[in-house]
Amino acid sequence: MEKNNQSKTVFVLEGGAMRGLYSAGVLDEFMKNNISTDAIYGVSAGALFGINFKSRQIGRAIRYNLKYAHEKNYMGLYSLITTGDIMNKEFCFNKLVHELDRFDFDAFDNSPIDFYAVVTNMETGKAEHIQITDARNDLEALRASGSMPFVSNLVEYKGSKYLDGAVSDPIPLQKALDEGYGKIIVVLTRTEGYKKHKDYFPYKLVYGKYPNFVKTAEKQYQDYNKTLELIKKHENDGRIVVLRPSKDMKVARVEKNLDKLKAIYQLGVDDCIANLDKIKNYLAQ
Repeated sequence: MEKNNQSKTVFVLEGGAMRGLYSAGVLDEFMKNNISTDAIYGVSAGALFGINFKSRQIGRAIRYNLKYAHEKNYMGLYSLITTGDIMNKEFCFNKLVHELDRFDFDAFDNSPIDFYAVVTNMETGKAEHIQITDARNDLEALRASGSMPFVSNLVEYKGSKYLDGAVSDPIPLQKALDEGYGKIIVVLTRTEGYKKHKDYFPYKLVYGKYPNFVKTAEKQYQDYNKTLELIKKHENDGRIVVLRPSKDMKVARVEKNLDKLKAIYQLGVDDCIANLDKIKNYLAQ
């Protein structure tokens, strides 16, 4: 059935853990320049940082990451050893959002933007694009989107088990095309020319109970590179606009260096400013 979204705009946000602060910089600059959207598809960090666009909280993502980068209960080895999750559930999805740097749940829920968090279903191995309509009660879907294999517990949400959406649909451009959006802005966290190589993580050893997930994970690099080809095709023909880091910054998945965190965020800001006219012209067509 044809989707009635031809007049609508969508942002597609890649993940990449702390590289996702690049996207946070882009999104903050979008807000400052009144560039909006009808929908967002966020994957992993793209979802976790992208929610601040829908709640209109400029600067929130970079602020709390700088403030709590060295907090042992935020993210890192201590959390992994003590809880099984490299991203601490209690700190990130309770204390942080409700007390330390409060997320505006009401603004999120009242925003007209449709927000989708991409997750990977452990049983089917397929991507699910979960619409977040009640942020308070859908935090587990957001947590699942960013729960990286091997360093995260499985996340149960509405009777199913999930992990990182990047395993099954790391850049959901095809989903946006299938939904028929007229304008698509893709925000990547890797530089132009990047290609993913086969990894040799022991998916079967750790996730043998979930053969469909293992199959998806083992061919992730192939699917990712095919999506990059699709992105390049539609970028060249003007169907989509792509923002990607203009230079390669070495940022670890769980980066603790504050200067590096500031730099990747600022690169997102600077790249967005450099492309503002192109983006505005594209959206005005």
